[in-house]
Amino acid sequence: MILDAFKLARPRRGMRLLLSVLLALNAVLPAHAAEAGPGNEGAQVLQSFEKSQPAAVVDETLRTRHKVMFLLGIPLLALLLITGALGIATGLFGKPLFVLHMLFAGLSVTLAIVHAIVGLVWFYPF
Repeated sequence: MILDAFKLARPRRGMRLLLSVLLALNAVLPAHAAEAGPGNEGAQVLQSFEKSQPAAVVDETLRTRHKVMFLLGIPLLALLLITGALGIATGLFGKPLFVLHMLFAGLSVTLAIVHAIVGLVWFYPF
C-alpha cells in the first residue's frame, strides 16, 4: 500500500518531458536592443512615426464621440424617468397605463442597449 502511494507521487514520463522543455525554454538568454548609432536608420523611422500623429484630429474625434454618447444619454434618462413614473402610476394608483408603461420600458431598454454597444465599441480599448 505504501508503494502505491509512491507510484502516484512520481511524475509520469510525459510530465517530466514537459517540465524539462519548460525549464529549457526558461534558460534562454534575454535579448538586448542595440544602442542608437549614426548608422541606425530604424530609430529615425520610428521617430518620424511618433512625430506625424496629429493630436487635434484625435481630440476632435473624441469630442464628437462624447457628444454622441451624451446625446444618447439624455433621451435615455428621460425615457427611464417616464417609465418609472408610469410604473408608479400603474402600480400604486391603479391607473390604466400598463401598456404605455411597457411601451416606454421597451424603448428604454432598446436605447440602453444601443448606448452600451456604442460605449463599448468606442471606449473599451481606451
